[in-house]
Amino acid sequence: MSFIISAIASLVSILVFLNSKRFVDNRTAQLVIKAIAGLIALITTINALSRLIIVIPAGNVGVEDFQGKVSDRTLPAGIHVINPFTDVVQFSTRLRDLKEEIAATSKEGLALGIDISLQYRIDPAKAASIYQNIGIEEREILVSRFRSISREIVSGYPAEAVYATKREEISLKLADKLRSQLAPLGFIVDEALLRDVKVPETLQAAIQQRLKAEQENLQMKFVLEKETQESDRKRIEAKGRADAQKILADGLTPAVLQLRSIEANEKLSLSPNSKILILGNGQSTPLILPIDREANRSVTPTP
Repeated sequence: MSFIISAIASLVSILVFLNSKRFVDNRTAQLVIKAIAGLIALITTINALSRLIIVIPAGNVGVEDFQGKVSDRTLPAGIHVINPFTDVVQFSTRLRDLKEEIAATSKEGLALGIDISLQYRIDPAKAASIYQNIGIEEREILVSRFRSISREIVSGYPAEAVYATKREEISLKLADKLRSQLAPLGFIVDEALLRDVKVPETLQAAIQQRLKAEQENLQMKFVLEKETQESDRKRIEAKGRADAQKILADGLTPAVLQLRSIEANEKLSLSPNSKILILGNGQSTPLILPIDREANRSVTPTP
């Protein structure tokens, strides 16, 4: 309708601009009429053309609605020429973060308060379906399903698991279930995050105490394993030394000992230090007597 009004106003303004002489004879009045008519013609023409061309900004898609009939075509970001009688509804395809505080019940029937965050975005290919079936306000539909699925999954776990040990597992299950439920509606679920879990203070203290005890037990187990490994290392090292000594002792026969003794005596005899070497009978250690040269020099020979 606005396109028709703008087009008619533009046409009339142009006609007035061209035929201003017919309305008044005064030159000044004609110039005023032409200026006003030209300005109106320019504004209405721009407005009419704006109904033919539309710009979809980045991170958005457009859905065409022509007199209640929604087109299956989705307009991506960019410039598009459209039917001037069509309304274009835009949807953001950027990632959104839906935060909810949900009252749930654990497996044993304890009341829990859970802060959950759902990160999702609109599937650009299904924007027309969302507009037809849900509209431009999808929050209520998402919140209802989000709450229901969250309570269903949490009810299958004990309070301690929800509070401490199974958070990641619950988040993964929640995200998978939401994907299967929301994908047919046209929404893509990226993640579901358990931001905070509130339990009764007495239960919270008991859980923390038990977790502390488990950590201490794990630390003690680690220390014992380390000590056991060190003991095994020392045992293996001692066994290796004993085996080496046994092999060496088995190889030291009398003949080998005698040969080694001869070799040692030979090296001593070649030493530059003066000495007296008294050899035994082959079964005892040789006796080595050093010669004190300084003492010999101090003794004056008698004539």
